Amino acid sequence: MRATNQLALDIAPEVAEALSAGRPVVALESTIVTHGMPYPQNVETARAVEARIRAEGAVPATIAVLKGRIKVGLTDEDLEALVKDPDCVKASGRDLAVAMTRLQSAGTTVSSTMLIAARAGIRVFATGGIGGVHRGAEETFDISADLTELGATEVAVVCAGMKSILDIPKTLEYLETMRVPVVAYGTNAFPAFFARESGLAADHRLDTPQELAAAISAHMTLGTGTGFLVANPVPEGDAIPSEEIDGVIADAVAEAAKKGISRKEVTPFLLDRINRATEGRSLKANIALVLNNAGLAAQIAAAMSKADRG
Repeated sequence: MRATNQLALDIAPEVAEALSAGRPVVALESTIVTHGMPYPQNVETARAVEARIRAEGAVPATIAVLKGRIKVGLTDEDLEALVKDPDCVKASGRDLAVAMTRLQSAGTTVSSTMLIAARAGIRVFATGGIGGVHRGAEETFDISADLTELGATEVAVVCAGMKSILDIPKTLEYLETMRVPVVAYGTNAFPAFFARESGLAADHRLDTPQELAAAISAHMTLGTGTGFLVANPVPEGDAIPSEEIDGVIADAVAEAAKKGISRKEVTPFLLDRINRATEGRSLKANIALVLNNAGLAAQIAAAMSKADRG
């Protein structure tokens, strides 16, 4: 163990140079690598996502904790070390201090990635789907810290909506309470991760990365101190119809309850069961939507950077 008052934040040279020069940077989480997908798809997806961001003219900044050091931008060696560490944990914002003190490695969730991205000066973050209010939360009080972080941290999050395993109506109500703008990209329907439609209408719709960039910048100048959520539907060819996936999710949720699965173990358990039930289609959709979100996030970051330069 160690005691220190200095934040152990290592910003990769490429990321630091881009931020200093005002070039577009997109933050990425790492729990998709450590806890969200099986090996080797997790590493392949992480590299493909970074490549997609570069193809759109932005710099990727994958965030993780390695042996107690917060990394903003990972090398290939860092990525391999992360996935091969048998003691790697999943760290939300509240877990970072303990992971740092214990010199642990950790995959960062949406909430901890937002926190670190804001500290590093990164305004745009791409992920698959955010956490939210779990089904049955009126009994369990299982509500993701992603929501409270969105209500407290000025970072724009590009996602495919909430993970389908969640209570989407309650999650949207919570985001409204936290004063977080929720904008759907190119659709009037709010997306539901694996499915393009959740059955709920989107509060707002914008149709270009430039419009999204302008709205995000305007929101940040208001000084509300809250995040901004962009809901980008999964590509049509990779989507799973809601009438199909809803039944699969209900079965997985029931199995989790029967087995007493709770807290941090719920999401990985459900995603694994859903992937098995869909014979791999849900994993394929997950990979496709993450790549799609990364591309849009890079376009937004590029538009914001261009606007900053005038």
